[in-house]
Amino acid sequence: MARMKIASYNIHKCRGTDGLVRPDRIVAVIKEIGADLVALQEVDHRLGTRTGLLDPDHIESETGLKLLTQSDIVDGHGWHGNALLVRGTPSHYRRLRVHLPGIEPRGAVFAELDLGQGPFRVIAVHLGLLRHSRLAQTKALLDVFLGMAPLPTIMLGDFNEWRRARRSALARLETVFGARPAIPSFPSRLPVLPMDRMFDWPPSLITRCSVHDTRFARIASDHLPLVAEVNLDCTIPAQVHKTIS
Repeated sequence: MARMKIASYNIHKCRGTDGLVRPDRIVAVIKEIGADLVALQEVDHRLGTRTGLLDPDHIESETGLKLLTQSDIVDGHGWHGNALLVRGTPSHYRRLRVHLPGIEPRGAVFAELDLGQGPFRVIAVHLGLLRHSRLAQTKALLDVFLGMAPLPTIMLGDFNEWRRARRSALARLETVFGARPAIPSFPSRLPVLPMDRMFDWPPSLITRCSVHDTRFARIASDHLPLVAEVNLDCTIPAQVHKTIS
């Protein structure tokens, strides 16, 4: 079976819960996870030239994962803080960087890849802090997704949403991707809020999802990583029979 392990991790600019900026601890957590693909959030400095906070060579030597840089800035890593790590060299890689509406600058990376087990799509996101921004951002994400060719798709990242049911800004996403159990991942020392999420299309793509909760993970960032197993052998519908309003 074509199985992969994927993860989403808001590294909080490498600032741990003890207030120390320690990129080495982030790399140690990523090594613990052992994923084939990791979507990272907050990988760049917030101010100034927005250069990256990680050492791609150190990541590769420690974990075997390569950084797929999304930034156009020299020594930058992410697109609005979103970056991808992958195991090996993709035989196919195509990306689309999307600006998301809202008061804060936000964006998403749509990446189509083949890591040797078949093509799939990842949508890496970090949504805004304000609910009305998140509502506009989820609509923008679906507008782009619904215009694409059918492909196994995982949308993952920090959605900054803890509300449930109709109060949630993610309800619109669930009309297409379906609803998955919300798993608390924030704050990392005592997780009570499901800020980090994964959505799959078709809904049978993710077979198991959990937080990576270890001693390193609880101190390296204020978010715990979210980890999932993916089965790329799932049946893909000919098109997405959904509309959004």
